[in-house]
Amino acid sequence: MHPAFESILARFDGEPDIELGTGWGKSPGLRVRRKIFAMLVDGELVVKLPADRCAELADAGHGRAFRSGGREMREWVVVGEEHADEWLGLAEDAHAFVGG
Repeated sequence: MHPAFESILARFDGEPDIELGTGWGKSPGLRVRRKIFAMLVDGELVVKLPADRCAELADAGHGRAFRSGGREMREWVVVGEEHADEWLGLAEDAHAFVGG
């Protein structure tokens, strides 16, 4: 598992309403009240954020749209390992978005 994702898991360990499990498929993921907000897919962070924030990250070259079943998911963004220093903050934003 990627060290930056392990830091995310440690950050949310013991938080109320947080479950560690899988995202979609067998990817490790985090849920708040049973809703996925962050997962590790093929060594990259995937988080759920407002669509405009996802577009902003993609436009800045810090992420790209997440695709599931060939369909682009507007409120999901993939952030690669080259931006792993941003993962924790993005996971916290995703938690606030999904859990808020």
